[in-house]
Amino acid sequence: MKERRNSTRRVDYFLLASMLVAAFLNIYLIWTDKYANTYYTTAVASMMKNMHNFFYGTLDSGGFVTVDKPPLTFMIQTIFAFIFGLHGWSVILPQALAGVGSVLLVYLLVKPNFGSGAARIAALVMACTPVAVSVSRTNNIDSMLVFALLLAVWFLFKGVKQHKRWAVIVGFGLVGVGFNIKMLEAYMVLPAFYFFYILAGAGGWRKKAVTLALSTVVCAVISLSWAVIVDSVPEDQRPYIGSSETNSVLDLAFGYNGISRLTGDRSPGGGGGRSDRGLEFGLGTGTGTADGSGSGGFAGTRAGIRSGESRNGSAGVEGGQSDGGRGFGGVNGGDFGNPGFTGERPTMNFGGGGAFNTGTKGPLRLFQSELSGQASWMLPFVLFGCTALFASFRIRHMSWKHKEVLFWLAWLIPVMGFFSMAGFFHQYYLIMMAPPIAALTGAGWSEMARQWRERDSWKAWLLPAAVLLTAAFSWYIVHPYDSVIGKGWSVAILVTGVLATLWLTVGLLNASLSKMPAVLGFLILLIGPMYWAFTPIIYGQSSMTPAAGPGLTAGLGRFGGFGDFPNFAGRRNADTSAMSANSERNSANGSGDNSWAAVDDSGATRNPWNPGVGFPAAGGTEAGGDSSRGLTRGASAPGEGVSLNENLYQYLKDHNTGQKYLLAATDYTTLAPYIIEKGETVISLGGFSGSDPVLSVERLQELINSGQLKYIYLSGGRGGNSTLTQWIEDHGTEVPSSEWGEETGQASNGDQAGGQGQTGGFGFGREGTLYAFSPEQGE
Repeated sequence: MKERRNSTRRVDYFLLASMLVAAFLNIYLIWTDKYANTYYTTAVASMMKNMHNFFYGTLDSGGFVTVDKPPLTFMIQTIFAFIFGLHGWSVILPQALAGVGSVLLVYLLVKPNFGSGAARIAALVMACTPVAVSVSRTNNIDSMLVFALLLAVWFLFKGVKQHKRWAVIVGFGLVGVGFNIKMLEAYMVLPAFYFFYILAGAGGWRKKAVTLALSTVVCAVISLSWAVIVDSVPEDQRPYIGSSETNSVLDLAFGYNGISRLTGDRSPGGGGGRSDRGLEFGLGTGTGTADGSGSGGFAGTRAGIRSGESRNGSAGVEGGQSDGGRGFGGVNGGDFGNPGFTGERPTMNFGGGGAFNTGTKGPLRLFQSELSGQASWMLPFVLFGCTALFASFRIRHMSWKHKEVLFWLAWLIPVMGFFSMAGFFHQYYLIMMAPPIAALTGAGWSEMARQWRERDSWKAWLLPAAVLLTAAFSWYIVHPYDSVIGKGWSVAILVTGVLATLWLTVGLLNASLSKMPAVLGFLILLIGPMYWAFTPIIYGQSSMTPAAGPGLTAGLGRFGGFGDFPNFAGRRNADTSAMSANSERNSANGSGDNSWAAVDDSGATRNPWNPGVGFPAAGGTEAGGDSSRGLTRGASAPGEGVSLNENLYQYLKDHNTGQKYLLAATDYTTLAPYIIEKGETVISLGGFSGSDPVLSVERLQELINSGQLKYIYLSGGRGGNSTLTQWIEDHGTEVPSSEWGEETGQASNGDQAGGQGQTGGFGFGREGTLYAFSPEQGE
């Protein structure tokens, strides 16, 4: 007995290997990411200022507006920043570790009923799911949400198996914790929780009803605790709730971060005329203006790309063409200038893939090219595995295996249904599919391998069929990238899949069978997803809209139908990183020192991480020109956002006569470096979108009259409170840019619409205006 107990406590080195794989994929090179997702890093820097900002999760260090998510994950990131200092890697690290922890939890959940082999397979699949890796390498909050939900499942299973009501209640309570990470997205697992307890819980209906009632109350109380507390505070004594329509956390949770995701209404609160946090660009022709009345650049607040039109503005891109006055360069034939928003690659699309590259609604959406490479690789294998698991299913003789498989299906199927029909989401949301797919893959492999070894009638053929069909599906995902990564990958996947199938088939005809063909046959299926999982390291990725896949090598490649963009995907710092298009132009003309991409004689850039992959020449900048102008000098490193305008900063410091707030601005990207790098106290007048009505005219007047605020910076084109903007323009004294900016230089075509190359501008490379106020002007 003692020997058996000791054996169960031995380290599973296969699990350890999977966790090390996850740690490498999630952590390697994150230290080169200066700002990560600038929006969230700005919030962390603000939360480090005081407890007021920490509790509310404010975007600006002045504490006037919150981010558009609950502050729980950002509180954890803030603690890490206090311990290690505020860096890109220190705010990413919690999510990276959560991704590793999720691998462990999947293993622990699968092992008790399906065995070590199934648990090892499940852990490995979780470790190399591309979307899980890509989002864990950022300070986006989804990997933390998945970890919390898996921990909730662990308590649920423990409570049901051991007849411990408290554990079930704790499991539901952790779903409430998940709500405080990403609001209604956490509730996607609740149907599975209710279903599983009703199916597997001990006792009669009365006991189950009481337990579920208590669990629901605990889940609701934990879910709404922060929201109710915040909403009960008078609005003039707390920050504005960013991206909400009614300055309410509950409105944010159930509108903008809730129902609107299904309906596709991307305006804050589910109504109004503003678009979501995800980047959308309107590429018009002519010269762009802040209200979108002109064209070019950024029509409206964040005009979405549509085939031929831009929201609130004039005609958008048609056939990929735009003129020299565009906010960034033309699509075909011209350069693709850096839009400059946090220096990151936006996920966008001109075709059927939707504004955020999420494919076309329908039952096969998750199998379309836009999404299949993120998390769908093992879905054919899961189908065959579930067939094997339920081949001898009898409802009156339901085993624990069947109950747990039904739980994972009750998680997976509604989530798949949501993403198949949702009007708006980002690719990285698909991490919600990763745990059930991993668990079902491990469980299905275990059962199919057993049936194969036992030659269990027709069921013995399920494993060979699963390997063949899954390999074919992997080929379907990889094959379109042959021109980017070479044909070797798709050929290898197909050939090895066929050989593995033949091996398994021949094995059925032999007298004795071993596990080796079953194990190797499955491991072959990981070639594709493992390569995809490495692409954020190989090519870099967006910190704001993370995704995996070789499409990163050419900006969007086949995703957006361009195929000829310069690299717009890299995400490393100025020393080692792939830069966005602006930096590539810098490298091409020799004026910049931040580009990582070497230039060959033909003008095409080369990827040093993958020398076989070339990028087309960016073009568009004349010799000696500096395409960082119009953005602020040196502000081209992906993930770094805009860089600090040292001239403006020095001007503000020199002319500060005791004001509490150094600066106010509508565009948070303007304020980010002042908060992150300098720790200054500033005010965001517009939240993320620039459109949040954070301050009324009367409240702004109070700040000016009391001597707390002297300078306001208005950057062109990000919308905002028009009444407030008009008051600022009417009452403020414009400070000539010659006093705080830099000399205008030669700008590339992609910079002309945004400030004509003047580096005093911020955000998207547009020219901005600095206004000074005296207390008398606030009256």
